[in-house]
Amino acid sequence: MTVIVIEFITLDGIVSDPDGSAGTPAGGWAFRHGPETVAGDKFRLGGTLDEGVMVLGRSTWQLFSRLWPGRDDPFSTRMNAVPKLVASRSLTDTSAWANSTVIDGDLVNAVKREQRDVIITGSLSVVHALMAEDLIDEYRLLTFPTVLRTGERLFPAGGSPAFLECLSAEPAGAAVLTRYGRAAR
Repeated sequence: MTVIVIEFITLDGIVSDPDGSAGTPAGGWAFRHGPETVAGDKFRLGGTLDEGVMVLGRSTWQLFSRLWPGRDDPFSTRMNAVPKLVASRSLTDTSAWANSTVIDGDLVNAVKREQRDVIITGSLSVVHALMAEDLIDEYRLLTFPTVLRTGERLFPAGGSPAFLECLSAEPAGAAVLTRYGRAAR
């Protein structure tokens, strides 16, 4: 089992409001570079979507449950078919997006028990909780040529150091897809 974090991120490490749905002043920064930069399987998830499970926080799940179910292109079909576990204390009805279930109990324990590869997209509170337990194996970051200077960071100040190795880097439209894994210990 591998835990993979996928994020849209700016050069200065900001991950908040890439699509503008949160209404922040600089929101929508990822989509300013055109749809080809963000469309399809930019994170090279491929078979991981077919065999794995997504873990989402409530806010990301609610946003995605309004976007993905109405789409029918090949990548959307995979996104709609993948099992989805939602970390939420308040959400009870997951019928808006097929194959979604609220995690029963503790997020960290649910991830530790999981037998399939785990994909976390967005969901910064989920990512930070799993980082704190050293459960992240790989980061796939679509880095945009944008500097916001304000917003939520993937790696917040005061956290534990993370020693990673670059697995790959490739252009993806106006952005760059980088894959980082745990460095040898």
